Amino acid sequence: MKKYRFGLLAATGLLALLAFSLPPRKTKIYMIGDSTMCLYGTRQFPITGWGMPFADYFDPTVTIDNRAKGGRSTRTFLEENRWQPIADSLQPGDYVIMQFGHNDEAKEPQFAARYTPVPDYKTNLIKFITESRQKNAIPILVTPVSRRNFDKDGNAKETHVEYTQAVFDVGKQYQVPVIDLDAKSRALYQQLGPDRSKLLFMELDSAEHPNYPVGRHDNTHFNEYGARLMAEIVLNEIKAQHLALADKIVHKDAALTK
Repeated sequence: MKKYRFGLLAATGLLALLAFSLPPRKTKIYMIGDSTMCLYGTRQFPITGWGMPFADYFDPTVTIDNRAKGGRSTRTFLEENRWQPIADSLQPGDYVIMQFGHNDEAKEPQFAARYTPVPDYKTNLIKFITESRQKNAIPILVTPVSRRNFDKDGNAKETHVEYTQAVFDVGKQYQVPVIDLDAKSRALYQQLGPDRSKLLFMELDSAEHPNYPVGRHDNTHFNEYGARLMAEIVLNEIKAQHLALADKIVHKDAALTK
């Protein structure tokens, strides 16, 4: 009996020691969205999703899992089973940062497979939110980043009116933080003006970059510089809204975009 008790105590002590010695679980940030946020390979450089530099600003207790994918709307993200594996993997204290809209609002016939009417867009966002909360994870909504579009008078035009409002509607209804990347990015374009704002985007002349021998003129997708500025807008908003995630941002004194 004494040997049994001694063995039990020893095993309990060993388990306690192992538990004490295990490193604390890292906070995971899942990012879901479209091509303006997603990862790109070296063959596609300099195109850069803002989720790529975003990952550079956190301390070692955070890991980033960027599941955003080009051409996806909330509907196709669900239809292709891209969300369910994330929902199954969520742990308490994880974050889900979601930014959709570009492809949801694409009404052109060639994009019919991705188009999502506003009511369905809201329903899909609500699904991401409620299923995150079921796992005690923390959802954060981001309005779709603005396209670069100026009128004849040099004023940056709003390009996501209905879908940005839908994000705010859902955020208010479900008490979810909303980062207005649409308005903030548009304000930056306005500050830079029609010509200088091109420096943020995939504006390449022919033979300017070996990955794009015929050039590319794209007012939706960012180069590395533009993506970093978008990421810094999101980071500043996380800090401005005093979200708990702000405590894990390491470049707190860096000259982030105001």
